[in-house]
Amino acid sequence: MLSYALTFFAIALIAGLFGFGLVGGMAYGIAKLFFFAFLVLAVISLFRGRSARI
Repeated sequence: MLSYALTFFAIALIAGLFGFGLVGGMAYGIAKLFFFAFLVLAVISLFRGRSARI
């Protein structure tokens, strides 16, 4: 999921570089959504992994 976030972030940077503001803004929003979803899932898996060892 982090790779999706990085991909959409790269698309947002390239679109912003060429002046496509709407496409860049949408790609940035999608990248931000995927990044925060990855972050939440990473924290959940971290805590679930620790509780399984007890």
